Amino acid sequence: MMKKSRLIIGTRGSRLALRQTELVAAEITRHFEGQVEIRVIKTTGDRIQNAPLSKIGSKGLFVKEIESALLQREVDLAVHSMKDVPTELPAGLALAGTLKREDPRDAFISLKYKAVHELDGRAVIATGSMRRRSQILHLVPGLTVVEIRGNVDTRVRKLEEGLADGLIMAAAGLIRMKMSHYVTEFLDYDVMLPAVGQGCIAIEVRDDNNEVRELIDRISSRDDLLAVRAERALMKELEGGCQIPVAALAEVHGDIIVMDAMVSNLDGTVMIRDRSSASLDSPEDLGTVMAEKLIKQGADKILSGIRR
Repeated sequence: MMKKSRLIIGTRGSRLALRQTELVAAEITRHFEGQVEIRVIKTTGDRIQNAPLSKIGSKGLFVKEIESALLQREVDLAVHSMKDVPTELPAGLALAGTLKREDPRDAFISLKYKAVHELDGRAVIATGSMRRRSQILHLVPGLTVVEIRGNVDTRVRKLEEGLADGLIMAAAGLIRMKMSHYVTEFLDYDVMLPAVGQGCIAIEVRDDNNEVRELIDRISSRDDLLAVRAERALMKELEGGCQIPVAALAEVHGDIIVMDAMVSNLDGTVMIRDRSSASLDSPEDLGTVMAEKLIKQGADKILSGIRR
């Protein structure tokens, strides 16, 4: 039984962030009899809306201020989109769990095309992700990719206003916002591999807060946390971030974890993709092994060229 009578959850203030935090709060209340409070914290990524993420640096843009509040004991736990959380956490913090993963695929939305295979070099596609940019250019060389930022509903509105012929974004956000009816096509993994952690909600705590850690362990999806640990180990080994064209998806199948991973250059003309598997007791080892396989095929050269 927890001694605390109130838990404060720190989160961003976007509709999607609040929706994800509400899902976590609902699970917590099944095991906690006290009060659960949600506290909105504005992050750097929320403040800077007029520049591409790749131009303002990607590490911790949407989590730093929330982590600071957690370290200063202003909140008891933090809720993030997993793909926004850097692989290196601040000293004193730990990734305690994740809810069951929502659909990790990317979604294509268009008022003009019925599927991505209909796209040609005249199409204009909007995305704020280098990973999505490189993969759609690999699929359809020559099309135009334009930058888009904003919340889920803002991006859909910009598409409807004529910014582009199509939009690519995470399916999970659309599903959680009950906006999946906008989706023209859910993209198969052979077309577009998702970002590390895509579809997962990260629950971050102070590593010395055993009461909260035990509570989060009760609501966390074991298989999805193992899969994310493998994906994040790959990203850490490649020293990547959410604005580098690295993609990975790990899934638990019985007593093994299987991972697909991809590294590409920015225009999609060079792409390296591979698959590996490992036992459940070594998810980080799987990520490291996969990274080494990609590096042997030239991934380090691709990424170093992008970082220049």
